[in-house]
Amino acid sequence: MSMRMSYLLTLVLAGALSSAAAQPAAAPEQVARGEYLARIGNCAGCHTAPGGADFAGGRAIDSLFGTFYAPNITADADTGIGRWSADDFWQAMHNGKRADGSAMYPACPYPNYTHVHREDIDAIYAYLRSLPPVQQQNRAHELSFPASARPLVSLWQWLFFKPGSFQDDPSQTPAWNRGAYLVQGLGHCSACHAERNAFGVSRGDGSAPGARIRNWYAPSLYSSAEAGLQAWPVEKGAALLRHGKAEEASAMGPMADVVFQSLQYLTEADAMAMATYLHALPDHDTEPAVRLLPVRQADLPAVMQRGQKIYEEHCQDCHGRDGEGSLAAPALAGNRAVVLADPTNLLNVIRDGGYPPSTGGNPRPYGMPPFGFLNDVELAALATYIRTSWGNAGTPVSSANVTRKD
Repeated sequence: MSMRMSYLLTLVLAGALSSAAAQPAAAPEQVARGEYLARIGNCAGCHTAPGGADFAGGRAIDSLFGTFYAPNITADADTGIGRWSADDFWQAMHNGKRADGSAMYPACPYPNYTHVHREDIDAIYAYLRSLPPVQQQNRAHELSFPASARPLVSLWQWLFFKPGSFQDDPSQTPAWNRGAYLVQGLGHCSACHAERNAFGVSRGDGSAPGARIRNWYAPSLYSSAEAGLQAWPVEKGAALLRHGKAEEASAMGPMADVVFQSLQYLTEADAMAMATYLHALPDHDTEPAVRLLPVRQADLPAVMQRGQKIYEEHCQDCHGRDGEGSLAAPALAGNRAVVLADPTNLLNVIRDGGYPPSTGGNPRPYGMPPFGFLNDVELAALATYIRTSWGNAGTPVSSANVTRKD
């Protein structure tokens, strides 16, 4: 092969690559903004596997349709998005289309990201491209039919997804509009806090319950009896978002991970904006998330007696004789997390323990030790006692409602 032919072949091969590789480096301030926005979107929460390289994918995401595996979004040319242009990345985040034009599964919350402004998407793209590329092959999803048929995702998008763009509401304050933009868009709060229908579409009506996430219940944001902030001062809501702790309330389970990985990095202004918007949401009674199997009325006294005995032996020293709480432990009396219609979170905390996230505003959080030695009958009895004592009006929990994690 002549030198001229070799040169031409090199040009052809180089031209076959996306123009992304030839783009000039982004300005430092755009990269810094992209890092902040990627944290708000908690991109690493899905795209970083436990013990894996940042953004290299591989994390398993369970769903009703099977297991999705998050892809590599580092700048690696062969296994990541190194050959994607800024337009390709915008197409994915705004329209739910991969660089090859195929439809993306909505396990990626692009139904929320579609509301994010182009300049913010470009900043996230600049940040991801500034990071070291990691070569790690993407793992195929493990889905049941018909979800496994990727061409049907285009039909799903035609039926259930419409690209959009956030528009300020001129009747609202700048803080409300900023909060709405963050909550509805990058924060993608509805992706976890709203029940999905049989087609995997988040229900938009405020009466819908929350959703199950990693064997936890993500309570509704439209109910002050669940996770809604309607009855809270805005400052208290902002503190919970940033610190994972606000007076008697703590973030636990998957929400503790969200605060640790994402929300603790909010600026004070953005935390206040999100809390302002959440505070203003309509306050609705929600549908029951589960239907509890009843405890027979004749059995309830014995269940309560067993639960009280366990409480006095293992819980009273920290949580108080009457559930009033202490410096080391929250009050259980009047605690809305305790009396949720779905008792999953209470059962998880008793059995497996847990800690709020360690954040700048709560650097040494007090934790709950696990009581995994309790069997299902004892666990249900203790939960029943806590949910129905000291003025709490929760529903008794049958041992048949105790769900063991694998």
